[in-house]
Amino acid sequence: MGPSVQQTGRTVVTVGVFDGVHRGHRAVLARAAERAREAGTPLVALTFEPHPGEVVRPGSHPARLTSPRRRAELLREAGAERVEVLDFTLELSRMSPDDFVQTILLDRLRAATIVVGADFTFGHRAAGDVETLRTLADKHGFDLEVVPMLAGVGSSAIRESLVAGDVEAASAALGRPHRVEGVVVRGYQRGRQLGFPTANVETPPHTAIPADGVYAGWLQVVPVDNRPVLYQGCRWPAAISVGTNPTFEGVPRTVEAYALDRDDLELYGAHVAVDFTARLRGNTKFDSIESLIAQIHADVDQVRELTRE
Repeated sequence: MGPSVQQTGRTVVTVGVFDGVHRGHRAVLARAAERAREAGTPLVALTFEPHPGEVVRPGSHPARLTSPRRRAELLREAGAERVEVLDFTLELSRMSPDDFVQTILLDRLRAATIVVGADFTFGHRAAGDVETLRTLADKHGFDLEVVPMLAGVGSSAIRESLVAGDVEAASAALGRPHRVEGVVVRGYQRGRQLGFPTANVETPPHTAIPADGVYAGWLQVVPVDNRPVLYQGCRWPAAISVGTNPTFEGVPRTVEAYALDRDDLELYGAHVAVDFTARLRGNTKFDSIESLIAQIHADVDQVRELTRE
């Protein structure tokens, strides 16, 4: 892990939930990284786990655009030298804005400069905003930079796009395809019986899953503990099915990905990432297995065209 933040001297700090690390977040991170380079100090990205909404309003946890591991990975890719994950508790939620700045940002993280987005709120009942932060910057003597928001880009809007199945709009706001991760588990193996073996992905709670339907995208194995794994570095174009599969009644909602032209993959137990790039159609109940197979062939042909590189 290297030395703790407290041992590295003064820092540039950016703060947020950063769910999705979307284009708006990356604009803030880019400016923060620039300030850190200018000052010759580390950039620390401070984020929270669990989501503050779940602590303040139990049962209201918003769907996750990124897992904690993926979020930290994206924050580092965006320029953060260190990612600090703060345990969000009821006690923390009740801190005043002044106490939060003094205790967390200044004393713990030794912030000399704080960079946030224009919609940043903090402290008890989100009573603090960027104007509060400007007042506290004058009081405590740190530099503050507020980065304007990108119009139409936000985690809530991305979640709404996914609920509608509009993965193209979600991708545009994220700056990359929306990704769902999880472990491959044994399903009903109906895809294999039909000639299209799928990876049945068991996703963590609160994962933001697109609306039921059939999608084009990509499937890859993702190492989660830095140990080499089978198929590491491989990435396959995939036809992705989300839903309950209405042709076969009583099936729980699933995310299944068929790697095009691959019937030899042994993925059970692997941690995989499924990237959604385009929606092909909604789910349909077919009158026969033959008509279902014919439609899957048509879907695969369409995915092949959409993922051609």
